[in-house]
Amino acid sequence: ILTDEIVGPQASDLFADAQAMLKRIVDEKWLTARAVFGIWPANSDGDDVVLSLLPHAGEQRACPREGGCARRADEGKLLAPSLVPSTLTPTPLPEGEGLEQRTLHFLRQQVDKPAERPDFCLADFIAPADSGKQDWIGAFAVTAGIGIDEHVARFEADHDDYNAILLKALADRLAEAMAERLHQRVRTEFWGYAEDEQLDNEALIAEKYSGIRPAPGYPACPEHSEKQTIFQLLDAQGIGMSLTESFAMLPTAAVSGYYFSHPQSQYFVVGRVSREQVTDYAKRKGVDRAQVERWLASNLDYDPE
Repeated sequence: ILTDEIVGPQASDLFADAQAMLKRIVDEKWLTARAVFGIWPANSDGDDVVLSLLPHAGEQRACPREGGCARRADEGKLLAPSLVPSTLTPTPLPEGEGLEQRTLHFLRQQVDKPAERPDFCLADFIAPADSGKQDWIGAFAVTAGIGIDEHVARFEADHDDYNAILLKALADRLAEAMAERLHQRVRTEFWGYAEDEQLDNEALIAEKYSGIRPAPGYPACPEHSEKQTIFQLLDAQGIGMSLTESFAMLPTAAVSGYYFSHPQSQYFVVGRVSREQVTDYAKRKGVDRAQVERWLASNLDYDPE
């Protein structure tokens, strides 16, 4: 695009401005990036995934490779691992759940496909509870927006919308880059299921690695309220992250989601969901169907009552 005959000059100017601001961000330490991730024993139960948080009596619970089950990355430095229960946010638990487990709720595609092509649900990529196999699932939360507000406010006070928007865009890209880098380290070091991975930058951008990191609100898991469980599991408030009443993340330059390691795990679009699935999903989450219909308004294949 930088060499395009029509938009090339404007794109080149924008690129130069972004590079100049990025240098200021780094040199003057405008932003702080922080992250937390966890890996837990898990098995699927239908379209849900049930996580085990506490060791059984006499059991020493550890992650697949090393240390405890939750780790934080603060300003690029990993801190000592800690067990998840010691950092749980004291918020009301879903009915029927205690400190020993959490349940992640997912939706299934309802698309007309040939018989050999299944309708996917993210829970399909975790071993079922009745398989006799212990599986694992991860979650993460990343922000690169700590400290951004004062700089955005300064630009806006000067009526400099261009640089205010540019700073927000760069912070968003930095958060996404940190999420990508953290996922790489989880795959190759902390979880270690792909310790022999050797991919160049182009292959990483093309997502040639094994495993996926879908995020609530995206096509494979379009319902945003599941962020609450992720934030509780990770104690995301401990790194300065929070959720609004509508489940938007703060700071806004942020990414959160899940880690799946299954070699056949893939991204997909849930798309439209039926009244029957919405009713089932509401029952699994322990909320009214009308509430779920509001959360999934753009995915409904029917008009709610």
